Amino acid sequence: MTLDRFYPIFDHSDWLRRMLPLGVKLVQLRLKDQPLNVVREQIAISRDLCRERDAVLVVNDYWQEAIDAGCDWLHLGQEDLDDADLTAIRKAGLKLGVSTHDDDELERVLAMDPDYVALGPVYPTILKKMKWHQQGLPRVTEWKQRVGDIPLVGIGGMSVERAHGVLEAGADIVAAVTDITLNDDPEGRVRQWIEATR
Repeated sequence: MTLDRFYPIFDHSDWLRRMLPLGVKLVQLRLKDQPLNVVREQIAISRDLCRERDAVLVVNDYWQEAIDAGCDWLHLGQEDLDDADLTAIRKAGLKLGVSTHDDDELERVLAMDPDYVALGPVYPTILKKMKWHQQGLPRVTEWKQRVGDIPLVGIGGMSVERAHGVLEAGADIVAAVTDITLNDDPEGRVRQWIEATR
């Protein structure tokens, strides 16, 4: 299947309830520092909301809970890869997206035959402290040449205004977080994103 080019990332199912009706077709649920019962509940609610809207849900990090909930997609960061049971994940039929930031990480991930590769941060990001500086658009082009047919996700400091350049540089998908969640009009911003990426 072809993934949508617009990939918002949210930390609660309430965001999905608001944004899926606007036409969001690919979304990540990224839960941090929540008790497991809350995580399971949020994954189940988000799974059902996405199925109702024929959207793809990607669960960040919580691979066992994603398997238990019968989800289809999982996203793992580099640290998460160390603890994840990739055999169990593949056996459950989960498709896998993975974060990369440098050459060694990309080589490690390509050996896993991922279903998408994320490169970040393309631009400076306020979301989390990172040891990597911005990668820039030339890096996006280089990464796309290296991953070939695997979908490439550009993430980090993304905005509607930057989306076109990132896609032109070679990314197949652009992921956004704070450009939406910190916007005064998140729904309006999502509409702009959809218009800019379709």
